[in-house]
Amino acid sequence: MIRNVLGSVLALLGAAAAVQSPFQNWYDGRLGRDYRIQDLFNGISGTSSSVLGSILLPFLFAALVALVGVVFRSRWVVAVAGLIVLGFTVLWMVRQGQATGSLTVGGDGSGLRMGVAQAAAGGVLLVLGALVMSGRRGVRARRSPAPYPVPPDDRPDTWPPTQEPGPSAHTTPWPEPEADPYTGPGPGQHRGRSDEDTAPYPVQDEDRDRYHPPPP
Repeated sequence: MIRNVLGSVLALLGAAAAVQSPFQNWYDGRLGRDYRIQDLFNGISGTSSSVLGSILLPFLFAALVALVGVVFRSRWVVAVAGLIVLGFTVLWMVRQGQATGSLTVGGDGSGLRMGVAQAAAGGVLLVLGALVMSGRRGVRARRSPAPYPVPPDDRPDTWPPTQEPGPSAHTTPWPEPEADPYTGPGPGQHRGRSDEDTAPYPVQDEDRDRYHPPPP
């Protein structure tokens, strides 16, 4: 965020300096707005130009591009604006050097003046502003710190955790054996009654001793 603010301030200062530079002296007391745009491609002439038909027009366009870049936080758009200002400034210096044979800086007001330096400084500030800005990529990274957020767990929080059904000590993969069917008491026997109850006559004690003598 701080980088975007500092870069935006530098870019706006550079755009303002570039737009104001044509109203300053450029060479030998001649204002920058007196140079026609076609003179930059066909050669410098002594013909004056209107304000909108002068070198001010590309600088206004560069300032508009820089403003769009600041609003959308696009460092590349701001850099393009700076290159436009620097490009037209260098092109003018080349054409002016061809017209006069050389470029000089004189202390008596001749040669290159403050307007050229201000235009060059505006282009440099625009490029520096683009380098300082972090751009929109940094803003998106701060808004979403995790590139792949983990989806929330919709399952209820239960304790103890439920176990999946599976084989255990109480269950076996083999079927349980079937119980033997009840066949009932044998012949001559009744359920719940002893042999004495089913005998045809009561068994006496001596008869029991006869068949089952006591141990010695």
